[in-house]
Amino acid sequence: MPAPNGQHPSIWRHREFLLLWGGQTVSEMGTQVSVLALPLVAVVVLHASPFQVGLLAAAETSAYLLVALPAGAIVDRVAKRRLMIWCDLALCLVIGSVPLAHAFGALTLAQLYAVALVSGVFAVFFSVAYQSYLPVLLDRDQLMDGNGKLAASRSVAQIAGPSLGAGLVTLVGAATTMAADAFSFAVSAASLTAIRTREPRPSRAEAGPRPTLRSQIGEGLAYVARDPILRNSVAFNGTANFFVIMVETLGPVFLIRTLHLSPGLVGLLLALGAVGGVAGGVAARFLARKVGSARISWIAMTVLSLPGLLIPLAGHGWWVLLFGFGWISWTFASTVAGISLTTYRQAACPPDMLGRVSAAARWINWGTLPLGGLAGGALATALGVQTTLWIAVVGGCCAGLWLFFSPLRGMRDIPLGMPEPEPVGRS
Repeated sequence: MPAPNGQHPSIWRHREFLLLWGGQTVSEMGTQVSVLALPLVAVVVLHASPFQVGLLAAAETSAYLLVALPAGAIVDRVAKRRLMIWCDLALCLVIGSVPLAHAFGALTLAQLYAVALVSGVFAVFFSVAYQSYLPVLLDRDQLMDGNGKLAASRSVAQIAGPSLGAGLVTLVGAATTMAADAFSFAVSAASLTAIRTREPRPSRAEAGPRPTLRSQIGEGLAYVARDPILRNSVAFNGTANFFVIMVETLGPVFLIRTLHLSPGLVGLLLALGAVGGVAGGVAARFLARKVGSARISWIAMTVLSLPGLLIPLAGHGWWVLLFGFGWISWTFASTVAGISLTTYRQAACPPDMLGRVSAAARWINWGTLPLGGLAGGALATALGVQTTLWIAVVGGCCAGLWLFFSPLRGMRDIPLGMPEPEPVGRS
């Protein structure tokens, strides 16, 4: 609630946001441990080929393509906090099955594929509900600050998570390390349970039948298609994710099998790359104020991301740091742009449609991930890992052109009011 002088209190004093933020920080750290550990289980423990590693990445991300759209409609119909708690508990059990199966000598690639797919489904529901729940806790003028803090803590987790994962992998092995991720979801569930704020019940029409799931999905897609900023931002994210997943999937293979680094050093190198995300989360609000939230979104992705081209140039000795430096530039640029674009969607979209619109955006944004994972595995098999990394970094750097050739280039700041989307079919 606003203070007597009309100013909202700092979100550092916002108990409910701090609970959400704290639980998510722990959960993100656990997830980053698994981001390192899961492919290492496949590569080191089960001796998977590059194509099998790509297939694992596709299984983990295919849920965005398969269930993101109905997830958005369902999220708009139910209590979001309760749904997130159940997703956390389910993820705790699913991820925890990996170290359990390994302890009994029963772990297989088939189980890894199943775990990746099922956990992806619950992660989709959680992320859609999470994006829609944040505006319940924060007022519109607090969203940029809240999204910045969440992005910064996510990037801190990307530093601490792989570092912690690298140490755990060295001490107890990759499979057992995934128990840390399972525990983190239990912590997230506990923090959500402690939140007292309840979101309003989803509105229902006073007369007439309840809209069908298909019609609600169509409404979310249509809203994204009509809004020129949303339309270009999801095209950018979808293109970027298609290529970035290739680097995330093949990077550990390249570092271990081409540069012969130990799993522990791979984790430390990936953690070094996440420094850019922390800097981006901290700097996003300042840059949006000084440069303009619209300007900085396309400048970040067309200029500041260019050092990402250094990733395939990584070599032996100190030259391996080029991989980390390239990751720093990409995580910094994508975090700065992502905060502005996410804040626009949360502030401009009608609250009763936010779940559907967020899901429609994520269906495009993240639906390209399994396609990129499969393409990366196939290209690496046919052309080699390093050549595929070149294709990925060039494509990823070009993705920012979607933002450059969009209405954002003619604006200083992204509008945060309710827009009047252009009619479908207008050129």
